[in-house]
Amino acid sequence: MDLLSRKATCNSHGQDSSYFLGWEEYEKNPYDVIKNPQGLIQMGLAENQLCFDLLESWLANNPDAANFKRDGQSIFRELALFQDYHGLSSFKNALADFMSENRGNRVSFDSNNLVLTAGATSANETLMFCLANPGDAFLLPTPYYPGFDRDLKWRTGVEIVPIQCSSTNGFRITKLALEEAYEQAKKLNLNVKGILITNPSNPLGTTTTQTELNILFDFISKNKNIHLVSDEIYSGTVFNSSEFISVMEIIKNNQLENTDVFNRVHIVYSLSKDLGLPGFRVGAIYSNNKDVISAATKMSSFGLVSSQTQYLLSALLSDKKFTKNYLRENQKRLKNRQRKLVSGLEAMGIGCLKSNAGLFCWVDMRHLLSSKTFEAEMELWKKIVYEVKLNISPGSSCHCEEPGWFRVCFANMSEETLNLALKRLKKFVDDGNSKRSCQNNENQRQKSSRKKTMSTVSNWVFRLSFQDREAEER
Repeated sequence: MDLLSRKATCNSHGQDSSYFLGWEEYEKNPYDVIKNPQGLIQMGLAENQLCFDLLESWLANNPDAANFKRDGQSIFRELALFQDYHGLSSFKNALADFMSENRGNRVSFDSNNLVLTAGATSANETLMFCLANPGDAFLLPTPYYPGFDRDLKWRTGVEIVPIQCSSTNGFRITKLALEEAYEQAKKLNLNVKGILITNPSNPLGTTTTQTELNILFDFISKNKNIHLVSDEIYSGTVFNSSEFISVMEIIKNNQLENTDVFNRVHIVYSLSKDLGLPGFRVGAIYSNNKDVISAATKMSSFGLVSSQTQYLLSALLSDKKFTKNYLRENQKRLKNRQRKLVSGLEAMGIGCLKSNAGLFCWVDMRHLLSSKTFEAEMELWKKIVYEVKLNISPGSSCHCEEPGWFRVCFANMSEETLNLALKRLKKFVDDGNSKRSCQNNENQRQKSSRKKTMSTVSNWVFRLSFQDREAEER
C-alpha cells in the first residue's frame, strides 16, 4: 500500500518549470548590496515595491487602524474572535469602491457579488472548482502566467488548451486562434467550460483591446455553455488608465445585464499587485452569477482573509484622498521605471514589446540565441542566471510558441539595483558581440584563405593541364 496519495506523489504541480527553478536559484544566492553584492538579482518576481513609502506614511498617520482601534478604543478582541466567512461588510464595500476607482468609475461593483479569498491564486482555483469538472478544459491565450499550470490544474483536474498568439500582431488574440484552440480541445475530447484571460496581461504588460474583448464576447455569446474569466489583478498598474477596458465595461456598454452572458462573466482581483501587498493574501472573485457566489463563498472557508487584515485595509481603502493619490503616483512611478528598463535594454540592442501596464516587460532576445530553438532559449537563460546572475523568466515557461522571449520584472527592486542588473546584462551582451565579431573575423579569414588556396590549386591544375596538352601535341 502506498504511504501517500496519488495527489501527493504526482508530478503535475508545475514546480519543475524554469519559472520556479529560477526562484530556487535566487534563494540559494540572493543579491544584497552589502552582504552579497555578487549574488543573483531577482527579476522573475512580479512584485510592486515602488510605493511602500506612501503606504508606510499612511500607517504612521493612522495609528488607530494599525493598532486595531476604533475611536481610540481597542477592538482587538472583536477582530481576534470568530468572524463569518462572508467577510467584513466594511472591507467588502471599500474593496468594491476601490475596484470602481481603478476603472475610472466607468463601472460600479456590488459588494454582495464579491467573495473574499486568500489571494488571486485561491480565487482562480475556486472559480475552476465552481465552473468545471475534472477533465474539462479552459482556453488561455499564450503567453500566459506560468503559475496557472499549478493554480488552475493541480487540485482541480482542469486542463488548459492554449490559444496560440504570435509576435506578428503583438501577441493579440484573434478569432482564428480562438477557434483553432476550441477545435483542438474537441479533437482531444475535452469539454471546454471557459476562457481565462489576464487583463492587463501577465507576462506581456499590455491591456486587452476592445477588438479582442469583442471577439471573446462574440464567442461566448455563440457558445452558451462557456464562461469568461478575466483576471484583472494588474488593473491599477496601467500607465494610462483610459487604455484599460474591464469586462464589466463591455457588459455595460453592450447592455448585456440580465442576459445569459451576464451570468457567465467573472472577474478575479487582488491587492497583491496594485497595492503591493502579496503577503496580506487578499483576493476576490466578482460574479453576477448568484450560484457561483454561493458556491464560492462556501469554498472560501478553506482560505479566509484574516479579520485584522480586513479591518486595516478597509480603513486604508476608505480614505479616498489617499487612494486617489496612490493610484496616480503608482502609475507615474511604474511608467518611469518601465521606461528606464526599456531604454537601458534598447541601448544594448535588445527590444521589448510595447507595453502600458504591469510590473514587467516582455523582452525580445531572439537575436541572442545560437539557434531558433527552445533548447537555445534554455541555453541562453542558464547563462543569464548562472553567469550574469539575473533571474528572468524564459518565454517557454509562459508557453510562448516562439523561442527567445523573456519576462523581465522591474518593480521589485531599487533603481540602483536595476542599474546594476542592466550593467551586468550589457557586459554579457558586449562580450557576446565581441566573441561573435572575432568568430566572424576568423570565419572571414578562413574563407579568404580557402579562396587563395582554391585559386592556387586552380592555377596549378590549369598549368598542369596546359603542360599535358603540350606533351600530347609533341
